Amino acid sequence: MRGNIGDMNTWLAQKRICVTGGAGFLGSRIVAYLRAIGCEDVFVVRRRDYDLVRGDDVRRLYCDARPDVVIHLAAVVGGIGANRENPGCFFYENMMMGVQLIEGARVHEVEKFVQVGTICAYPKFTPVPFNESDLWNGYPEETNAPYGVAKKALLVQCQAYRDQYGMNAIYLLPVNLYGPRDNFDPASSHVIPALIRKCIDAVDAGRSTIEVWGTGSPTREFLYVDDAAEGIVLATESYDGRDPVNIGSGREIRISELVKIVATETGFEGEIIWDSTRPNGQPRRALDVSRAEACFGFKARTDFREGLRRTIEWYRTNRAQRQHMPRTAAKCELVAPKA
Repeated sequence: MRGNIGDMNTWLAQKRICVTGGAGFLGSRIVAYLRAIGCEDVFVVRRRDYDLVRGDDVRRLYCDARPDVVIHLAAVVGGIGANRENPGCFFYENMMMGVQLIEGARVHEVEKFVQVGTICAYPKFTPVPFNESDLWNGYPEETNAPYGVAKKALLVQCQAYRDQYGMNAIYLLPVNLYGPRDNFDPASSHVIPALIRKCIDAVDAGRSTIEVWGTGSPTREFLYVDDAAEGIVLATESYDGRDPVNIGSGREIRISELVKIVATETGFEGEIIWDSTRPNGQPRRALDVSRAEACFGFKARTDFREGLRRTIEWYRTNRAQRQHMPRTAAKCELVAPKA
């Protein structure tokens, strides 16, 4: 536990909290934060127990959990390749989970609903840094538009339910996350774990080249997963507004520079081959994070290189075990959310 959050005289500690995706990459950190600030009644939702795409399972969840607060993290996610292969699945399952959970929160008179959205909801050519007021000024980048649109529709539902029913629903927009226990499966991983695995595998195999998608020209912003968890818990505790809020580090990096940093930190000294026939994705991503700091005091703490080193060390330590585990298909796999 870091920062001032552990010193809260917290409203949340008295509440029964339901966290969907609570056993996942981000969710497990949020659950840990909640327990560290004194929340003893945390209900972790796992897919093996509840398929949130199914209405009957959502209704059963609310009857079983009886939550005062719901933090909805569960999502079907993946990198550019997974989004291109599964656009219908990504749209349908993310939409159905969110729509039914928000409606269930209304029916069961939940005190607060926290919808975690995605930076993929922003228009393709949003001016940098992305301000929340620009969310509707265009269509998302094509390779992840179905996912982004489905998530953005849940913002509309949260605001509509606030207006009609007085429901306290908030909407958060986390940037790309990274950290230990990330998804390193090349079929569905995001850029940082994918690069770490490529570089380390190449070093171990003695290969002199790695191939990377695109041209390296796009930029991205990354947030260490523990920082993201802290921001979401702070918002759950302290933010009750209707407007969406960015959760990020406020630091932008070009993909070409990211690849060099990962190569250096993993010890890969070979040639980087850019496959320009592969999509780049959104040209730039970087957030205006001033609203989060103003509304609930969140500011990212983890230095990027330090967070990257922790992630690399975790993968080196755990890869042997993970590589011998059976892999789940990327299609329609319910995992913790990332942008």
